[in-house]
Amino acid sequence: MKIIENIRETEFAFPHTVLTIGSFDGVHRGHRRVLDDVVHLARERNGTAAVLTMRPHPREFFSPDHAPNLLTCDRKKTQLLKEAGVDAVLLLQFTAEVANLDRAAFVDHIIRRCCHAEAVVVGHDFRFGRDALGDFEFLQSLGQVYDFVVHQVPPLYVQGERVSSTLIREQVLQGDIEKAALLLGRKYSLVGRVVAGRGIGTELGFPTANIEPRHSAVPAQGVYAGEALVNGQRIPAAINVGIAPTIRQKDLVVEAFLLDFDQNLRDAEIEIVFHRRLRSEKKFPTHAALTEQIAHDVEAVRACLARREDPETGKEALCDT
Repeated sequence: MKIIENIRETEFAFPHTVLTIGSFDGVHRGHRRVLDDVVHLARERNGTAAVLTMRPHPREFFSPDHAPNLLTCDRKKTQLLKEAGVDAVLLLQFTAEVANLDRAAFVDHIIRRCCHAEAVVVGHDFRFGRDALGDFEFLQSLGQVYDFVVHQVPPLYVQGERVSSTLIREQVLQGDIEKAALLLGRKYSLVGRVVAGRGIGTELGFPTANIEPRHSAVPAQGVYAGEALVNGQRIPAAINVGIAPTIRQKDLVVEAFLLDFDQNLRDAEIEIVFHRRLRSEKKFPTHAALTEQIAHDVEAVRACLARREDPETGKEALCDT
């Protein structure tokens, strides 16, 4: 998959580009419907399945102090787009100039001249241009002028709810990571760098990797069963999100105790995958009581990971590992 860092500053043109446009935060099951259409249409035309996405997220640009809690960092999103069959990711640097393009100028300058689109596939709620005045009908009308076809993909409903990044964000922030997984089509995860902690976990006999997430949708405080992806390995992990009240931690931290693993991960980049919320965070009267609870949590993680749940159906089945 090829990545164009700034589509407005390149003369590179892909053959027979089939384009979709959006933030694609989470690359959830609704997004996959759109991407499947893009890939299918591109293959029919012997062309290029391309995604045009903005950096930074438009909401972050307009309201930096109230930026959305993103579900995927750039690296994870790129990986998921590649797995979906996308051939090219075209990055549009979202600046004041781009934000001020009216809907007609956006189509002419970005879609036609920069991306050279021969077909455009959009979701049901697609909007573009200054004040978000552009929609599917307007894009379709200009497609007739500039000779590109436009397809619209209907929304996806799961258990009566429309799948959206906003809904998934809400589930993650509430700690309902199993519902989030159902909507995503995979387990929710955080990618981040392992940073120095206070060493309390080591003192208790359960050394943890403290994660500095690259995006901000952190699950609700509590203890979770999950995995750490380290250099291609999947390591079972007991994950704590919170302030560790027993040891008087002030700042919110994400820390993972990797079961049966003793390598030094300082400064390594790892991915933490959340499987199930085991309990809420609570304060213990002594470090001994905390240590005993952590031991129980570790056994609960082992039991949980002995089973897996299909995110497409929500049905549980025995694990292969």
